Amino acid sequence: MQKKQSKRYRAALAATKPDALYSAAEAVAQLAKFQAAKFDETVEIYANLAVDPKQSDQMVRGTVSLPHGSGKKIRVLVFTDNAKAALDAGADFAGLNDIIDKINGGWLDFDVAVSTTPAMKEVRKVARVLGPRGLMPNPKSGTVSDDIPKTIQEVKAGRIEFKMDKTGNVAIVVGKRSFAQAQLVENLGAALNALVKAQPSAVKGKFIKSLTLSSTMSPGVKLDTKPYVAVAE
Repeated sequence: MQKKQSKRYRAALAATKPDALYSAAEAVAQLAKFQAAKFDETVEIYANLAVDPKQSDQMVRGTVSLPHGSGKKIRVLVFTDNAKAALDAGADFAGLNDIIDKINGGWLDFDVAVSTTPAMKEVRKVARVLGPRGLMPNPKSGTVSDDIPKTIQEVKAGRIEFKMDKTGNVAIVVGKRSFAQAQLVENLGAALNALVKAQPSAVKGKFIKSLTLSSTMSPGVKLDTKPYVAVAE
């Protein structure tokens, strides 16, 4: 059964032009016109990509450092033999075998997991738990590092990891509704540029089929993809 749309959502939907394509600044301005919810909604960009998700050489993943952060307090776990140094550097949780035992016991109260290179041998023991949840440290996303203090700082400052799902779509958080419009525009630009740079070499021609900006409780606002096609070329 289809979920009933709220009065706020229907009003916002009526205020959008179904076939209109907006620039980044126009899309953010349009989003600001919608009535906000009683909580600080998360703003995300959704991209539908011209890729074949079944092909391993067309996998899309990457990271972006948002200029103004994501607006979310990030709880960072570090897999390391030197837990004290990681905690002193700002990690919320740190350890190795003790942490692995907690994870196997069902504990997952963190947002990003980082690992030193030597620790990855042990971390692979919980790959089946962390992998499906997008929490497994990975060198390609910068979460396997030998400079733990720098990595913790980058993650907490607003470094976001993104990964394509099984249907060829990518969602990237770009901030909160409470952000100034200029901040959202800059974060959005950084996210889209990072997405364009993540285009696999096996994918030729048009990479981004469609882009939609929305907040947690709002309808989507469609963006013009042309500026980002130009960047890719």
